[in-house]
Amino acid sequence: MIIDAAAISLIITIVLIIIVLSVILTFVPIALWISALAAGVRVSIFTLIGMRLRRVIPARIINPLIKAHKAGLNVTINQLESHYLAGGNVDRVINALIAAQRANIELSFERCAAIDLAGRDVLEAVQMSVNPKVIETPFIAGVAINGIEVKAKARITVRANLDRLVGGAGEDTIIARVGEGIVSTIGSSESHSKVLENPDLISQTVLSKGLDSGTAFEILSIDIADVDVGKNIGAELQIEQAQADKNIAQAKAEERRAMAVAKEQEMVAKVQEMKAKVVEAEAEVPMAMAEALRSGNFGIMDYMNYKNIQADTSMRDSIAKVTNDKPDAPEK
Repeated sequence: MIIDAAAISLIITIVLIIIVLSVILTFVPIALWISALAAGVRVSIFTLIGMRLRRVIPARIINPLIKAHKAGLNVTINQLESHYLAGGNVDRVINALIAAQRANIELSFERCAAIDLAGRDVLEAVQMSVNPKVIETPFIAGVAINGIEVKAKARITVRANLDRLVGGAGEDTIIARVGEGIVSTIGSSESHSKVLENPDLISQTVLSKGLDSGTAFEILSIDIADVDVGKNIGAELQIEQAQADKNIAQAKAEERRAMAVAKEQEMVAKVQEMKAKVVEAEAEVPMAMAEALRSGNFGIMDYMNYKNIQADTSMRDSIAKVTNDKPDAPEK
């Protein structure tokens, strides 16, 4: 039983030692510390433990530090750790610094870290400084003075400006400014044929305006890739204006016609009113004659002469009507 208890105690001790070593090796990155020493980067084991306590992944700091040391960059572990704690990408910053050093581009760690914290890809910016990028615009339409629409597509060669990368405008601003310059240049041309004959006139005019001011890029060249003729906007506008004038004239004519019809109806009503007054006046004649007979101002012979005049007038009217109704006699 004594031997068994000693064996059990030994086994328990060995297990505890293994557990303690596993915890220590997990908490303290011994392998990373050995790699740093082998690369010539002096990092104390207590610094690595302090990173664990500050919830910093040591590999995210030590591996970029080894890379920077091999590239001959003068960066410290505190700079890398502070940038990591600020939310930056340490590995991308170191890669950008190495690329800038190989391309003889002056770029400090502070500026590189600021660009990274601003949300821009600093490595891509350095690569764009070495290898310019081509931005292609969509077809941009402009109308010349003669009313013909011209569509142009441009290719913009830009290079990243590291000094203005923080706070500078992006690619969308470049495309918008170039599009505005193309529309302005086409619009100031007297004829679309001039634009088609000299498309480089657009690129020269746009490039001379300094469109890269305030942006994160430097425009190297603006090349017109394609030019096409669109619609005859001037003719369409004239047609629409003529149609509008026609509609206005028709509306005014309809208004005058309606007023004439209303005036005609008004005159018909007045004629009927006048006829009614005539009938009313004619109805008063017998009454006036009767009153004149009663008062002695109108004698019986006067009345007879009046009737004879009426009969004579009626006869003359009948004869005139018959004469007018006869057809014309044939010529001999």
